[in-house]
Parts: sequence; C-alpha cells; structure tokens
Amino acid sequence: MKLPDTIAMLRTLVAEPSTSSVSTSHDQSNLAVINHLANWLQGLKFVVDVLPISGKVGKANLIATLGAGEGGLVLSGHTDTVPCDEEYWGTDPYTLTEIGSVVHGLGTCDMKGFFPIALEAASLFHSQKLKKPLTILATSDEESSMAGARQLLRDGRPKADAAIIGEPTGLQPIIAHKGVLALSITVEGAGGHASNPKLGSNALDAMHAVIEDLLVYRRELAESHTNSNFEIEIPTLNLGCLHAGDSPNRICEKAELQIDLRLLPGMENKALVDTIQHRLIKTMATHGTRLSINQINDVPAYQTSGDGELARTLGTLSRRTLGTVAFGTEAPFLQSLGMETVIFGPGSIDQAHQPNEYLDLNELPLARETLEKVIRQYCC
Repeated sequence: MKLPDTIAMLRTLVAEPSTSSVSTSHDQSNLAVINHLANWLQGLKFVVDVLPISGKVGKANLIATLGAGEGGLVLSGHTDTVPCDEEYWGTDPYTLTEIGSVVHGLGTCDMKGFFPIALEAASLFHSQKLKKPLTILATSDEESSMAGARQLLRDGRPKADAAIIGEPTGLQPIIAHKGVLALSITVEGAGGHASNPKLGSNALDAMHAVIEDLLVYRRELAESHTNSNFEIEIPTLNLGCLHAGDSPNRICEKAELQIDLRLLPGMENKALVDTIQHRLIKTMATHGTRLSINQINDVPAYQTSGDGELARTLGTLSRRTLGTVAFGTEAPFLQSLGMETVIFGPGSIDQAHQPNEYLDLNELPLARETLEKVIRQYCC
C-alpha cells in the first residue's frame, strides 16, 4: 500500500473526532484515528498491536514496531484532542483548511500533525533490515486522564533506548517540564435559615479560611522553590473555580474549590497533597465542617539530562537550544519505562487548545528530516 502524502494523512486524522474529556458528555472514542494509523503502518510492514485501555470503552493505544530486538527508538504522540467550541472557529474544525502556509483544524498542532511526519520518515526504512527496532506509539486520553500512558506503565511497554514525543515545541528539543496537580477541595457544613447562623455551619465561611491558607502556602512555595531554567521560575498554585451554595437566604451547606498546581522538577506530587491536606485539616478544626480532597489530575514533573545522546542529537539537528516548558506531557511515563525521552515536534503550544488551531507547514521539512536522521542513528 502506498502511503498517502502528509496533507492527505492529516486531513484524514483531523476529520475523525477524538476528544477526550473528564466530562462524559464530551468524551469520545479514539479508535477511528487508531485504525487509520494501524492501516498505514501495516502497509509499511510494521507489526501493529492495538491495545484496549482497561476500563475505557472505545479507547486504545497503538504500538507498531518495525524490526526486532532490543533498544531502538520510539516516536510517540497522543491521538486525542481537547473539546471544541465550533462557534468560535472561522473554519470547520474537522475539515483541514489550508490558508497560506498554515493548515487549520482541531488537533493539527496538538498533536495529530506529528503522526504524518513520523510515518513519512518511517516509510524510508520499511524495506531495510534494521539493526534495532523502530516503534510508532499512539496513545489515548493524554488531554484528560493520561489513561493511555498509565496503561503503558502497567503493561511495561514499549521498551527502547530513546523516545521522542512530538508535542508542539516549535522544533525546540525540550528536556524538562513542570508537573501538573489538579485538586478538588470540598467543604461540607450544615444548612439552615440565613436569619440565624447558629442553625447551621457555613461551608463558604470555612472555604474562605481554606483559600486564605492556600494563598499563604502559594507564597511559601514560591519562596522555597525556584528554577531559573523555566520562564515562570516558581511553582504556581491557581484557584480555578468555586461552586457553593444554592440560595442567598440559606446557610451554605457545601462548597467545592478546584485548584491547579504546576510543580518544578524535584517536587513530588504526593508530598504536596499530603502537605495541603495536613494544613487544611488544621485550618478546619474550629469551623465544625468536614473536609475532603480528591485528585482530578496528576502528572509528574519531568527532567532529563541535556548531556544525553538524544538531547544532544536533536539540539544539533534542529539547530536550537535545549529548553523547558510549563505544560505537562507523557514524557515522565515513557521515561519511567527506561528510555531517554525528549519532547520535540512542530507547531506552537500557543495554538494548542485554541479556536482556529493551526500548524505551520514551513516547519514540516525540518521536522521530517530530523526524524529521519534520528531513526538512522538509533535503528540502522
């Protein structure tokens, strides 16, 4: 089977809705995208495994391997997108639209655009006998629960010497990113008529104390942790949304606050959750309310050495300095499987998760050439 060209493959992938979301009303299957990739890769003589995600109907990872043996290289991307507000788009988000040197469409940048480039680079080797295997990895639910990456850890595969994750970095090799920790903090009190505060226990009053303590903790984190390699050098703690009460003439019975923390490499997510829980239980002691904390999202911080073979190779080939980003990726999960992992792909993160998302076609030749040379170095 002849591999379609880059634009044709990207047009096909963009046309397949594959939103992942913690909201069941927005969540969608990624199997259509996985099936297209599987068909193209089988045509290139890859051995393809489609692996259902445990507990996730209609979700799967794909691991496709060319060659045999140990070591080699993984080219990895996620198949899902964020939800889309079509009314804010100037074009159909599910129809690839070329305007000048860019192509618009949901997922073009983040990150369906990486797969056609990876497949085109891989196609140059499908008739060669590789010394070490080349693996194409496509994952599920990166934009929501990281269920696909977590499944990889449970399965203990794939294994290789190195992995490139094709997130949009403007073709700058990225060797570190912050961790992501999203928490839901719930305070439960007791309702009653607002005319007599003694009739209940106001959850909003208690949540006010929670927020005050979190703002103190935010300052403490900024004073005790810095990393000058990041544009935002400190950990951040964002008060994202607050839901509370049902009527102004009732004592508020329940309040929920959702927060987002971005942690520097070296900081442990679990340790922060334990610290926050300990602090807030102490804060709640005099309020007569109940506190519970649930994790919404938990992605570890990631860092790899700038002296690693893959990092040095990508820096040389791309002619760009090594860098860091604030957004989270699947890198810590692949790194935990024993691979030197670097994030490197076309597109700008500024376009990700935005209406009229686009990918600049001018970046694709260098991206394809770089991947080809890295494949040759690790597999041939």
